[in-house]
Amino acid sequence: MKQTMKRWTLSEIGSQNLKLSEVEIPQPGPNEVLIHVSAVSLNFRDKVIIDGGMGNGMPMPFTPGSDMAGVVVAVGPNTTRFYPGERVISSFNADWVDGKLKNNAKDPNYNTLGYALQGVLAEYIVMNEEWLVKAPHSLTDAQASTLVCAGLTAWFALIERGGLRAGETVLLQGTGGVALFALQIAKAMGAEVFITSSSDEKLAAASALGADHGINRNKENWVEAIYHLTKEQGIDHVVDTVGGCNFADSVRVVTSHGRISLIGMMDTHDISAPGVSLLLKSPTIQGIGVGHRRALEDFVRAVDSVKLKPVIDKLFRFDQLPEALALLEQGAFGKIVIEVS
Repeated sequence: MKQTMKRWTLSEIGSQNLKLSEVEIPQPGPNEVLIHVSAVSLNFRDKVIIDGGMGNGMPMPFTPGSDMAGVVVAVGPNTTRFYPGERVISSFNADWVDGKLKNNAKDPNYNTLGYALQGVLAEYIVMNEEWLVKAPHSLTDAQASTLVCAGLTAWFALIERGGLRAGETVLLQGTGGVALFALQIAKAMGAEVFITSSSDEKLAAASALGADHGINRNKENWVEAIYHLTKEQGIDHVVDTVGGCNFADSVRVVTSHGRISLIGMMDTHDISAPGVSLLLKSPTIQGIGVGHRRALEDFVRAVDSVKLKPVIDKLFRFDQLPEALALLEQGAFGKIVIEVS
């Protein structure tokens, strides 16, 4: 095996400071695994982190990215979960294996890959064996890399925490990675899916994936459209990927004793909602910070079982990270993936 590799590093915040550098390939220590990275799926959070929009919690020099698929090439002493030659994907919340997330109420941590911990945009990475999950057999590495954050977020919202059942209604806002995973998961469960977008073209593509109702929010009031389509009954599961002022509309369309999964903060970090509606409808409001490793393992099994295929908008070469980030900011239909090797 060669002695050096390429990796993307950031010496200070700002995408203009990203540099593709040549460094020595790291070696695994006790309970660690060396992985030859095949693909990295980008999330909007990656651009926010690079631009300093999530504070300065990154260890500098910093390698961004959290979602990867690759092949184990070496293991350190006492490693038992994986062996050379196995295909793996990363687990977003490094130490969260199952159950409740251990955290501090006053100052909750964000112990995730690609932020508090070094990321995965490198040809080789070393990880603790507990931070990895076996990749699904039915997906390519590029497809498998998309499950880590967007796929697990949708699964955690609708299945792990949401208990979605056949015949229920689901509202998805936008056509990004989380929304399209949620669309496919919901349809596999037998739910009726509503989706909003500002693009008729993207709504048509969502319909081809199985969406039952598409609403162009630039052409009509989407809240009134939901009232009309549901005969004023509202939505059982609202997946809010915007936050901010939009959250009030999510409360307006949720049915009595329904559920709202707050996933995105694209508007602001604060939300507001009509208090009377919250009291009279009594919905469950759940913030979704992706999910734990056990749920990702469940999701991988479900992907193989139902043959779910992630939607990838575009593939980029490893040296095209700046171009990939630019498309990410514009808004993709599904996921953007960097092919590393």
